[in-house]
Amino acid sequence: MTKINQLSTYLSENNLDAAFITTPDNVFYVSGFRSNPHERLLGVVIFKDAEPLMICPKMEVPDAKEAGWAFDVVGHQDTDQPWQLLKEAIVAKGITINQLAIEKSHMTVERLEALQELFPQASFARLDDQLNSMRVIKDERELDILRKAAEFADYAIEVGVSEIAEGKTELEILTAIELALKKKGIAHMSFDTMVLSGPKTASPHGKPGDRKIQKGDFVLFDLGVIYEGYCSDITRTVSFGEPSDAQKDVYETVKKAEQAAVDAVKPGVRAMDLDKIARDVITQAGYGEFFTHRLGHGLGISVHEFPSVTGNNEMALIEGMVFTIEPGIYDPSITGVRIEDDVVVTKDGVEVLTKYPKELVIIPSA
Repeated sequence: MTKINQLSTYLSENNLDAAFITTPDNVFYVSGFRSNPHERLLGVVIFKDAEPLMICPKMEVPDAKEAGWAFDVVGHQDTDQPWQLLKEAIVAKGITINQLAIEKSHMTVERLEALQELFPQASFARLDDQLNSMRVIKDERELDILRKAAEFADYAIEVGVSEIAEGKTELEILTAIELALKKKGIAHMSFDTMVLSGPKTASPHGKPGDRKIQKGDFVLFDLGVIYEGYCSDITRTVSFGEPSDAQKDVYETVKKAEQAAVDAVKPGVRAMDLDKIARDVITQAGYGEFFTHRLGHGLGISVHEFPSVTGNNEMALIEGMVFTIEPGIYDPSITGVRIEDDVVVTKDGVEVLTKYPKELVIIPSA
């Protein structure tokens, strides 16, 4: 059953007339068409008993058809009233909208008011949970793409590690990584690449800059690529020169916590259980206050998607789920370390997509 058919069935079962999908990631998910419309209107309308339609900037209509969209497309120019064009296309199908499902987490107040003006009799239901429940389980085609995206992430870490040298800046290393990936055909990263060194590793979301690599630094890489519309996300931390005993202890604690959580992945285990397993290892080693974020997040078309792997998420893991496991310790007096893998829940365990070694890599500084 196609994703559109799944949603049509959902609409019928819940007595909804239509669904209006507006996030670019979800438009891609149901249509295969990837667009960044900026402020312009982009959306797919799915009906319970009629063919769907898409609305997008007129200049992108050929791109939508090239991507495989075989249904009606309403193209709008910058001088048009796109909301009126949308209403006319729906009315032309002979459909009355009384119950409309929307992505409430994405819909702005301004756009909701526009819909209310077009369909004053309509009430609005939440579509987000249904889309999340569909996207959270990856099929074999999606998993193959995610495996390849992870391979490129592994390669990016290899490049980054090979570029480390005394006096080289974080931005120089970052540039080398992204250039190497572009030569492999990767046009976009899944988020801004992070290369952090020395004391900057203790900032979980630090910004790469012109700091030069020095002997004794830990260097943290956090990066991912977009491959055929799907994201990877990996973090590795390496040492430039021989690390101190304190640095080694932080590293080994994070590695132990990460591996314990990975080993526990299987259907039926709750997301909160994984967070607790990793957090307990770090807390028992005396670093609990320095693990300041959730254990991980869902991964797929979006680099951060449902579910959130937090200490209060009771959701049980299901075969086909893909998410990250990324514990960290950020102690400004010692160093920061994070280790992150992308994992798939299998029938009876786990498949780890990211393969770059997790033993502490020590790069000679002489």
